[in-house]
Amino acid sequence: MKFTGFGEHAIDFYDGLVADNTKAYWEDNRHIYDGDVRAPMEALLTELSAEFGTDFGSAKVFRPYRDVRFAKDKTPYKTHCGGVIEQGRGGGAYYVEIGPDGLRVGGGCFHLEADQIARFRAAVAEEVHGPAFERMVAKLRRSGWEILGERLKTKPKGYDAGHPRIELLKHKSLYAARSWEPGDFLHERECLTRVRKAWREVRGLNEWARDHVGVSTRSA
Repeated sequence: MKFTGFGEHAIDFYDGLVADNTKAYWEDNRHIYDGDVRAPMEALLTELSAEFGTDFGSAKVFRPYRDVRFAKDKTPYKTHCGGVIEQGRGGGAYYVEIGPDGLRVGGGCFHLEADQIARFRAAVAEEVHGPAFERMVAKLRRSGWEILGERLKTKPKGYDAGHPRIELLKHKSLYAARSWEPGDFLHERECLTRVRKAWREVRGLNEWARDHVGVSTRSA
């Protein structure tokens, strides 16, 4: 199915879910989620996979249910729909999300296991791949991307506090993100155009992560 935009009730569906995050609301409005949110998200990812998935990973839509086993917040449903193209968590990802705040896209290392953190820091610290990564991050920031991720407050063990890339070395995850508020574009082909353009901008970041971090070798 060709992507023609998210359905006209996609944002209203999530506005309602924010106000009433219950099984009753979900079941009464499941048809809107299926038709106006999930099906368009699947179509969007399928179309973008031709460019971004061939040598990078597979596409999937994240499940709508929250994992509440260890959470204080027991609301059962996510208040957004996210989709991703990746080989495995942490080794670079093309991310897209629709929710009550509009459209959000991103790329990079959203979550790193211990073995991935070690490889990330080793690559950042060395004098060929580290400066290239630093330049990519700086260019994205200048272009209006937010550079986010979990960070240590102090230097990581084994690294000098005076290292020229110590602020990057503090990261336990690092990704770039940008957002657009809800608008008519969400319901048109322009939405795909914006996601494609944004993903092209984070291609270098994702390829660096794929080549120097990779997927985790730890057992699930």
